[in-house]
Amino acid sequence: MEAQKMIGHMIRRLHQKSTQVFTKRMTDAGHDLTAVQFSALDAIHSLPGSDQATIAEAIAYDRATIGGVIDRLERKGLVQRSVSPKDRRARVLHLTTAGERHYKDVLPVIIDLQDDILSGLTDEERSLLAPLIRKTVFHDT
Repeated sequence: MEAQKMIGHMIRRLHQKSTQVFTKRMTDAGHDLTAVQFSALDAIHSLPGSDQATIAEAIAYDRATIGGVIDRLERKGLVQRSVSPKDRRARVLHLTTAGERHYKDVLPVIIDLQDDILSGLTDEERSLLAPLIRKTVFHDT
């Protein structure tokens, strides 16, 4: 059972916990939204008018599968695609009025659930962990 002590395994377990917490809290709050869908909403909120490739890059998601995420958000009435004024072949993304409202409704739940993900850590430990994770994840940027 040596592999269970390795950082990669522990990160995988933490990801599982994060996903479980996210799913439960979203369901309990009455929101039908996955973590990836929220990440896309957040990116579109922050980068309105961006194309799918830009949103995929912003959330570190596969460009080939971001279309399905955007399709689901569009079917839910949260996102609108329109022809880019700069390139008629490209589609740009914006949150709809319902999408903006949904984003604002769900954001406090997202902020609140962060503590549940790291429930075993003290506030001081959490404040040390976040910059280390950020440094590891974004070391190339």
